[in-house]
Amino acid sequence: MRLENRTLGFVINFLLGAAWAVTLIGALTSFLSFYHSSLIFAFLSALVGALPGLIGILALEYFITDKEKLAEMKRQTQLLEAIKSRLDTQD
Repeated sequence: MRLENRTLGFVINFLLGAAWAVTLIGALTSFLSFYHSSLIFAFLSALVGALPGLIGILALEYFITDKEKLAEMKRQTQLLEAIKSRLDTQD
């Protein structure tokens, strides 16, 4: 996992897997429920059935990206403080 906290990374990976499972199950059950009516209607219902899982995946990926961004900003702040302290000692 990309997160530094291993426990949080495990939980996020688990939830991401569950969201993918919800996406797959929602799409399959919706498709199989309506394929006898019309194939186009079945594909549209599969898309609608997959939406809750896709929204969950999107939210979790946003959370991961936000945590990575925060960690990178902390590293950059430490580097900038180190550069500033070196420049201050040279003057």
